[in-house]
This record gives sequence, C-alpha cells and structure tokens, in this order.
Amino acid sequence: MTVLRKAARLQEDGQAFALATVTWSRGPSSGKGGSKAIIHPDGRVEGWLGGACAAPTVVRLALEALGDGEARLLMLGEGDRRPGVTDVAMACDSEGAMEVFVEPVLPSPHVIVVGSSPMTETLRRLAEVVGWRAEVVSEIGDIGGAADRSYIVIATQGHFDEPALEAALATPAAYVGLVASQKRASSVMAWLRGRGVCESVLTRVHAPAGVDLGPTTHEEIAVSVMAEMVAFRAAGAGAQVVQVEIPALAVDPVCGMSVDPSESRFFSDHAGGRVYFCAAGCQSAFESEPSAYPAAP
Repeated sequence: MTVLRKAARLQEDGQAFALATVTWSRGPSSGKGGSKAIIHPDGRVEGWLGGACAAPTVVRLALEALGDGEARLLMLGEGDRRPGVTDVAMACDSEGAMEVFVEPVLPSPHVIVVGSSPMTETLRRLAEVVGWRAEVVSEIGDIGGAADRSYIVIATQGHFDEPALEAALATPAAYVGLVASQKRASSVMAWLRGRGVCESVLTRVHAPAGVDLGPTTHEEIAVSVMAEMVAFRAAGAGAQVVQVEIPALAVDPVCGMSVDPSESRFFSDHAGGRVYFCAAGCQSAFESEPSAYPAAP
C-alpha cells in the first residue's frame, strides 16, 4: 500500500498522523523530491524520510506539529532565511540538503445525532458537507463510543431525550446538545437533577441546541445546530489534543545533530556516560580527540 493510500485510510478511520513530504533536495541526499512518510503519534514511521541524520529530527518536529496542529516547512542542510522556514543544521559527511513539508492531519469532529426525523438526516448531511464524520443512531448504546472529539446531538422528539442525554453526559464528548423547546429542555434538565446529575455536568448541555432563528422547519433547525457546533469549534472550546510521544534524543557532540539512542549504531562510552553519534565520521572524530568536544559527558 502506498503512503498516500495509507494516509487516506488513516484519515477515514479518524486517526491522527503527520505527513512529511520532501519538496526539494540537492544531492547527495537520500531523500528525493516527492518522498513521503507517515509519522504516527507514537513516533512510528511508515515511508521514507531520508538518512540517519535527517530522520530523527524530522520525526521530532513532526510530533511537535501534531501536538500544536501547525504545519512546518523544514530546510535541512543549509541556511534558509525565508519567514516561516525552520532551519535544521546538517553537519554529516554528506553535503546534501533537502526541504521537507510536515503537515499534521488531525481527526475531523465526529457527530452523533440521536433520533429519527428529517432534521437528523439533514444535520448528518450538513456535517459531512463541511468535512466532519457523522452518523444517525437510534439506540442509547450507540452513544457510549463517543470520544473527546465527538459532538452529540439529542433529537429524539421526546421519545427518550432524558436517558439519551444522561448517556451523552457520561462520555467525554466535546459538545452535547439537546434539540427541544425551552420548556421541554427545562423538564429534561430537571429529570437529570433528580437522577443526581450535578450542576457542573449539566452546564455542558447546549439546550435548546442551535442558533436561535425563531420559528423554523426541521431542516432549518439542522442548519441552526450545525452553525452552533461550527462556532463552538471555531472558538476553540472543542479543540482536540493529540497525545504524542516525543522520543528522548541525544545530541551528537561533534555536529550537533539530534540522534535517537534506540536507533543509533554509533556510540562511545566516555566519562561514565554514553555518547551517541549520527554517523561513523562523527564517532571517529570524537574518539580521536574527546577533549575537543566539551559538551559530551
């Protein structure tokens, strides 16, 4: 499976990852223009990023991109003073250079609409139009799988609003909305209080859900709810956090490159510690005159 096909499948499954693409290279360089790799939140790599000098640094910066949601343009091997470009010094034996674009791909919000009406189907279609994943469910048990990027909309038209809303509040969903009149919403909230649901939990509920448009049709209610959810996300209230595992890296004292100790084959025991190198040339230089590199342990 190609990297792009794998990336498409991960995106469809709602998985977070970073896509790194070599946009330019100057030989000799193991990374060629168009080379691509997927970096998973745990640091695993699928695809090709380049040689031993480039890969650990690209992985670390890709994980940082996943953590803050910001893309990065990296220049490895030579200075680049363009605004917005991250320079990564390369001091290995090779004189090559390459430019890498790192793009975080974050899961789109997942909308769970509970109920069955023209409104629920319209809301599902609207969510898909803006690129969100959406489904309409009719069983309370289908709510339990909601995650922190989920948006749950209860719209059962009074059939089982109360237990459905209770189930929704038991999840870490970013947004929980109840489609109902003000009077009906108050009744549902009173039922939940009677069940022992505390006020701090009830403040999560958007009720009545949606932007107030006055008397509206089922389809227009769907538009108002979608508008509220988009505004909620745009305000950062439902922003998701991707948990990344940035590996502990060592620094090659000769060239200053970041080195993954678990991957490096070049190291020396010195002054009671272990020193890691990106390549054999740096190891040889260090071992011939350790005192020239005071940064080493």
